Amino acid sequence: MNAERNAVGMDEEQMIQSFLAGYHRPNTIRNYERALRLFRSFIGTTSLSDATWHDLERYKTSLLRGTSSRRPLSASTIASLIAPLRSFYRWGSDANIALFAHNPASSIRLPKVQVTSGHHFLTQRELANLLTHLSSKNIREWMMVLYMVILGLRVSELVQMKWSDFVTDPLESGAWLTIANGKGGRTRQVKIPEALWRLHNDPSTRQWLQGDVAHIHPNSRIFPITIRQVERIVSRTSKECGIAKPVTPHWLRHTNATLALLNGASLQQVQHTLGHVQINTTQRYLHTVELMKKTAPDFVAESVHNVLKHVLL
Repeated sequence: MNAERNAVGMDEEQMIQSFLAGYHRPNTIRNYERALRLFRSFIGTTSLSDATWHDLERYKTSLLRGTSSRRPLSASTIASLIAPLRSFYRWGSDANIALFAHNPASSIRLPKVQVTSGHHFLTQRELANLLTHLSSKNIREWMMVLYMVILGLRVSELVQMKWSDFVTDPLESGAWLTIANGKGGRTRQVKIPEALWRLHNDPSTRQWLQGDVAHIHPNSRIFPITIRQVERIVSRTSKECGIAKPVTPHWLRHTNATLALLNGASLQQVQHTLGHVQINTTQRYLHTVELMKKTAPDFVAESVHNVLKHVLL
């Protein structure tokens, strides 16, 4: 099957590698390649070029129901395995590429994934406790949390951040962080608040971040550790300061969006800071903020309170 070539003379491995060449982030490439290989294994001797809508539906059903050797998968996991297939067939059926005569995945629907992250944020008190705890324990880890919660960074963006990614304007009145390889390979610039910029340039902070290295290369990573190590740090330190929530680095990103909207930032400003392509993604945070505003039960409670106060008088 691997040696079988399509009308333009490409075998399946070449097709997959050509498709993946359009992506930049290692995690995306790895996950998309895995999804394609799992589907290839499922369809057996059928080639990717000959796969039909029925093959894709059977595959999706097998993921949903499970098999004798594998338990059913969650909707979010199934979506993460089907979405790359939809992208692959949409890419290959483009008129300019023409690897496939048609797109068999055009009518495949992703399972509805319930959004459960609405309350995945820290309160101001919890955030203050976490930062106070870290500031007295480990300046390096304190700065990691500050960068994530103030700038809304993804953990993958944090660990890729280099000293040269920070730039100032000609008057040195402001600074920006250039995130050159965000989600989807997109680039964005995030303004650095003045207080964070002062900390970034403070000699004692620099010493903590640089360690024993006398001269740091501009292209060196500020935090040369893995995503998993950051996750462990955030989880451990949250427990140490008594936060009874399963805090992850992404919770800090949610906290950034929630606090920004609560304090008057526009949806467009938050969308740009977080690097969301669709504003619908950013609007999820607005729902949480709206719930915190005065609602109908608050008005009723005020009315009842006034009535009771009048009776008691």
